[in-house]
Amino acid sequence: MLKGIRVIDFSQYLPGPFATLRLTEMGAEVIKVESPDGDPGRFPLQEDGSPRLTFLANNRNKKSIVLNLKEEADQRIALELIREADVVIESFRPGVMKRLGIDYEEVRKINPSVIYCSLSGYGQKGCMHQLGSHDINYMALSGLLAQMKDDQGKPVQPSMTFADLIGGISANESILAALVQRGKTGKGVYLDISITDAATTLMTNHVIIESSTGEQHGLSKIHKKYVCYFIYETKDNRFVTLGALEPKFWNNFCLALNKPEWIAAHFSSPTADNPFFLEIQELFLSRTFDEWTQFSFKIDCCMAPILETGEVWQHPYIKERNLVQEKDGVRFAATRYIPGGSSLDTYSSAPKHGEHIKEISLISKTLL
Repeated sequence: MLKGIRVIDFSQYLPGPFATLRLTEMGAEVIKVESPDGDPGRFPLQEDGSPRLTFLANNRNKKSIVLNLKEEADQRIALELIREADVVIESFRPGVMKRLGIDYEEVRKINPSVIYCSLSGYGQKGCMHQLGSHDINYMALSGLLAQMKDDQGKPVQPSMTFADLIGGISANESILAALVQRGKTGKGVYLDISITDAATTLMTNHVIIESSTGEQHGLSKIHKKYVCYFIYETKDNRFVTLGALEPKFWNNFCLALNKPEWIAAHFSSPTADNPFFLEIQELFLSRTFDEWTQFSFKIDCCMAPILETGEVWQHPYIKERNLVQEKDGVRFAATRYIPGGSSLDTYSSAPKHGEHIKEISLISKTLL
């Protein structure tokens, strides 16, 4: 869909590279501009000398060149590349690109139709825009982290960098919208994307509910309130999810287990003083994880097993949608579903540092 779109990518670490990964899997050409030391996301190297796995995951299908943007000659090369580009994305601290002479105001002089995206933690202006930060900080400020608590009410530190990834998706979404706008008007645009802003947008339900009712956890019906929407443990110490909020799904669940007396307990509480809840727990504990997984395929009751990372690729749904794919002995998650195809069709591994200098020199004669 984006064949012919050229992206000059100055971003590092995770959010920016995840945004441009999504662009390249849609067909865009992404030229990754790295410093002489390389994207810090490459390091520490693995034992065989290859970049760390998170770099490999987020930089496949891209091209790499090396520029020292502190040198005037390399700044001119960067501008020459941008002259022929459709999109520029950067993730430095606010003000860095201006000091380097390749900020939007300079770039628009040579390429007025360019889409220029600055992706940062707190935006380009404001009381926190110059502060260092990471995913856990964005999640904390947005309210997301407060939604992940254990039974004692203590926030749980997740192993997923939700805010970083959401920030990358937001940048990707904005770039795509800007490309549509440019197609209609011919005009470029500057995009100031804040990761914290993007994370906070996920609180849309929670904010309105809290301001109206005082409830801090969004939709109460999905927050450990009903037996029909709960996580249950299995015989072999695994877990499955049940989300049978609608009566038809709850009825299907109860009748398939020959428990019609449970139907009336649909919206009862998952507490120790509820005999129905204790019976449901006991029944889940009487069958294995695999047995409940098979049940979830046969009975239409909004049930799904909680899969570990190493199991996801084996699930029939994931397989038929090509959502986890393998190349060169490595599995990776596709960023989008490709009807009738696979992102392996155009796959190339993450580039070596400066690997494409000769190829890109055809765009800019000053590279060599």
